Amino acid sequence: MGRGTEATPRRHAHRARLFRGLLYPVLLLGLLLAAAGPASAHAVLRAADPADGTVLRTAPRYVTLRFSESVGLPAGSFRVYDPGNHRVRTTPADHAPGHFDTVRVALPARLAPGTYTVAWRVVSADSHPVSGALTFSVGERTAAPHAPPPAPAEDPATTALHTLARHLAYLSLALLLGTAAFVAYCRPPTAARLRAPALAAAGTLLAATAADYLLRAPYEQGTSPATALTASALAHTATTRPGLLLLARTGLLLLVAAGAALLRRRRVRLPRRTTLAAGAVLAVALSLTWPASGHAAAGLQVPVALVSATLHLLAMAVWLGGLAALLWTLRHVPAPDGLPASVPARFSRLATASVTVLVLTGTYQSWRGLGSWQALTGTTYGRMLLAKLAAVAALLLAAACSRSWTTRLTKESTTTPHPRALRRSVLAEAAVATVVLALTTLLTGTVPGRAATEPAQAAASPATGIPTASVTTLPFDTGAPGGHGKVQITLDPCRVGANSVQAVVYGPDGGLSAVPELRVTLTLPAGHVGPLDTRVTDRGGYWATDAFTLPLPGTWTLKATVRVSELDQVTVSAPVRVGR
Repeated sequence: MGRGTEATPRRHAHRARLFRGLLYPVLLLGLLLAAAGPASAHAVLRAADPADGTVLRTAPRYVTLRFSESVGLPAGSFRVYDPGNHRVRTTPADHAPGHFDTVRVALPARLAPGTYTVAWRVVSADSHPVSGALTFSVGERTAAPHAPPPAPAEDPATTALHTLARHLAYLSLALLLGTAAFVAYCRPPTAARLRAPALAAAGTLLAATAADYLLRAPYEQGTSPATALTASALAHTATTRPGLLLLARTGLLLLVAAGAALLRRRRVRLPRRTTLAAGAVLAVALSLTWPASGHAAAGLQVPVALVSATLHLLAMAVWLGGLAALLWTLRHVPAPDGLPASVPARFSRLATASVTVLVLTGTYQSWRGLGSWQALTGTTYGRMLLAKLAAVAALLLAAACSRSWTTRLTKESTTTPHPRALRRSVLAEAAVATVVLALTTLLTGTVPGRAATEPAQAAASPATGIPTASVTTLPFDTGAPGGHGKVQITLDPCRVGANSVQAVVYGPDGGLSAVPELRVTLTLPAGHVGPLDTRVTDRGGYWATDAFTLPLPGTWTLKATVRVSELDQVTVSAPVRVGR
């Protein structure tokens, strides 16, 4: 008996070590998975004036870009280079009057003939930077530099630190709000033991928010973390919407901390209803700071999307954070009393309500983000959403096992179940939950399917003055050494009737490439029209025709046959939407 009695604590200690050994790596893996994905930009360039690759008779007064959503302008957002690769002096970029999705930069009154490069970097409405470059020519095309000046590149250290801070904030918010909801609704006998993880989550959230604010300007501008503490960077962040929301989040956290400290010092105990009401208001206000600078802040139905995204975040926090609190409680439940059956039973009801909210809001957000069934499998956002749905299905299965166990305990009128068996089920649920959280945070950094599948050449509004020319870039590869590159084809105005066609071939090094033959045709499969040969001719550095007639509107197939040598050629194609 003595040896058996001594063995029991050792077995319990071994199982506790095993429990910690499984839980901590799972949580760390979830965090690493969340931080591994790059934050992709979400604003999509819809049109440009001048259009990329066009040749103009006279120099334009402005370079104008129109995006799929409103964008911000960090310092040095536009850089213009002349045919000699020297930077052109321009005034700071600004928004077109009344159009926050349209930005422009004024050019000098006189520009020498040749090809100009425009590198740009803006910040989309969901707080992610997006960059790119385009070229236009005045009078005639000239050979572009072999390495044209790119838009400012992202600093890897800044991107990694910013991504880590953002995902730590998500994780700590879930733990903080979920623990609070678990204590308020489930009323565990070991509520005092949950104070330590709740304070740790609050401290981590405050630190992650401060780090996010400091890294905001370097992240937008693509500079190193060393520039984070400059006065200009801090002041610029305070004028942006993401910066203001981060300051609001910090203020709310400090307000809660100050209020709790004051009440504790004066030993004041508020009525339960007052505490719950104040906690609910603060939780909603705190959660709103995420959607207000994310996907929900741009696109269609913004007010509805903000409400849906906030409820989705709250439900996620209550479920996943509450799950972590239940796991912590099971780990620290005093023996031999065990855990009252009412605690897991209450959490089961709380989790069911959270899942219902998650399904409803998630369905709406998926429709809003995808836009079409094709985007579900044809975009990165859609494929990642499918992966999240699969993980959620696994999580629901694990939750069903926990609920079944809890129901059986309730039916058997067991008031203090031993936590060991329930702990295993909840641990499995927590492991899958970390994967769901990782995929959720990755989705916030991925271009929505609706934006990714929007036509790049949408019809321009009269207010912006942007032409509706279609610019299509087709990568090609003949399979021979040096036989790859891309051909950029401009169809202007991409409407029924007379059009001009211009094509530029770029080689493997990114510079202009001379090819012996280029053939461009268009076919309308729905109308059984074509192929119509555009008959472009070599005009010394580019191929063009000034008179090509499109007889019908619709989705045409644009094909380019590129011959790079006597033996090597390849045909590539892409759809082009032709308007009336």
